[in-house]
Amino acid sequence: MQNPKDFYTQQKAKFEAELKVQRRKLNQSSFLRLIVFLSIAFAIYLLFGKWGYVVLASAVGMAIFLFLVFRHADLVYKSNKLKALILCNQLEIDVINGDLSKLPTGEEFLDAAHEYSYDIDLFGNASFFQYLNRSTTKEGKNELANILASNNISDIAMRQEAIQELAQKADWRQHFSAIALLIKVETTSKSITSWLKEYKSFIPKSIKYLPLIFSGISIAIITLVSLEILPFLAALVWLFVGLGITGKFLKSINHLSINTNKAKDTFQQYGQLLQRIEEETYTSELLKEKQKNIHSEVQKASTLVKGFSKRIDALDNRNNILVGIFLNGLLLWDISKSYHIETWIQKHNQKVAQWFEVVTFFDAYNSLGNFAFNHPQFSYPTIDSNAKEVMNAKKLGHPLLRTTNRIDNDFNIGNSEFFIITGANMAGKSTFLRTVSLSIVMSNVGLPICAEEANYSPIKLITSMRTTDSLAEGASYFFSELQRLKMIVDKIEKDTYFIILDEILKGTNSHDKAMGSKKIVQKLASQNAAGIIATHDLSLCELDKEIDQVKNYFFDAEIINDELFFGYLLKKGICSNMNASFLLKKMEIVE
Repeated sequence: MQNPKDFYTQQKAKFEAELKVQRRKLNQSSFLRLIVFLSIAFAIYLLFGKWGYVVLASAVGMAIFLFLVFRHADLVYKSNKLKALILCNQLEIDVINGDLSKLPTGEEFLDAAHEYSYDIDLFGNASFFQYLNRSTTKEGKNELANILASNNISDIAMRQEAIQELAQKADWRQHFSAIALLIKVETTSKSITSWLKEYKSFIPKSIKYLPLIFSGISIAIITLVSLEILPFLAALVWLFVGLGITGKFLKSINHLSINTNKAKDTFQQYGQLLQRIEEETYTSELLKEKQKNIHSEVQKASTLVKGFSKRIDALDNRNNILVGIFLNGLLLWDISKSYHIETWIQKHNQKVAQWFEVVTFFDAYNSLGNFAFNHPQFSYPTIDSNAKEVMNAKKLGHPLLRTTNRIDNDFNIGNSEFFIITGANMAGKSTFLRTVSLSIVMSNVGLPICAEEANYSPIKLITSMRTTDSLAEGASYFFSELQRLKMIVDKIEKDTYFIILDEILKGTNSHDKAMGSKKIVQKLASQNAAGIIATHDLSLCELDKEIDQVKNYFFDAEIINDELFFGYLLKKGICSNMNASFLLKKMEIVE
């Protein structure tokens, strides 16, 4: 099993070496284009006056020059792609070293009302999303956020299989990301697909062949004028006839041109990404199913998308005023190209959303595959919907903590058990709750979790760990807690959830809090709900004598030689050592 950091270091070195070669080719290409251009000028100078030879030399020279221009553009693209690949590998090295500064935080997905995302640092600065996300399109980023927040417990094994396969396709994933990074798009795929679905054609089918007929007549008139059979005025009049016909559709053509220009970059990007997906071979059912969605009976989706991009480019020629006048006056160019675009839209507009969805899926799942590749020591939970335990994990830890700082715990909780966890301040209760919560989310997504091994019975997650007040809505902290608890109670009446609570009812007095907390646990236990509650209130621990499924666990703290030490190990029983008084004295806040 290759070390991920070694892989990225080797990849970066390989692409840097290829980039040096590519830069030499670019320099040679630039020099060769200059030589050809000067050669054309020199040939014209030598042959000046011999117009037949001048035209021939110019035509041959320009053909060679144009070939070199297109070749140079291809070399530039390859060079830019290598730069993107180098950046991709450097980013992974930085992340492994603990630097997340170049990654988006996903703070736009923060939602205090969500079932769990706000409580477990799923989004925001230093969040799991920031650590995980490698999506390169806006839609892929949104899809990844939706996957993490979906609470979807169906088809987990299928998702695991897809993520495992993508984890093994590290080189393919990097090239996919590099291609996507090269084209920046401002228009979302969603707005483009909406426009295509709602588009109404304006070119009548009855004039389908008019541009072709008109172009034939134009060639005939120009030929006759050049032979002096017709006067030049005839060509001029015909030119204005063509402009007049085009003018009748000018407003609609302008509107179409504006919209296609907005879509052009997106189609170019998605066309290349579709081709990347089409050319790969997949074995997992989910990936094969997605690939099948972009296979057409006649042509591949990437070919169709690239064809549409070329039609847009053809219409763009109208933006050159001088060229536009002659193209429209003599060939009815805008009408012809608009008709071709409309024909494509009518034939494929319903499929575009499906094609774009496949690209979005792979962009999101690339992040999941990348995470799995970066953590070969993590394990995929064995999924068993009929297991008696929600989770039985060996050496379970938080995936964002470094191995050197992380203390792992064995964790086994039955599907109707409720753990009450006590412990001193800073002993590790909240971190453990987030570890369990994130492990459930990761398991549901299909990701490997930070554990040596684990068995998991799929279950939805709901939490109450970070309630806040709201001045804008006039809601007190206590009322916000009650609303959150009400939501939890309502949810578990309709579905099965794993419930995690951290020091509930903090907004009321101690006696009221103890009474209320007991009633909450009794209510949840009566529903056969599984979950964990962390608390400083030792009176809650008495419930293990009243309710069979309630179990007591704790995190301990010890004072040794006037210093406080934390073991961060989950133990059975009730915490007997609290540290608030000790810390107050230690920090000389009180005597």
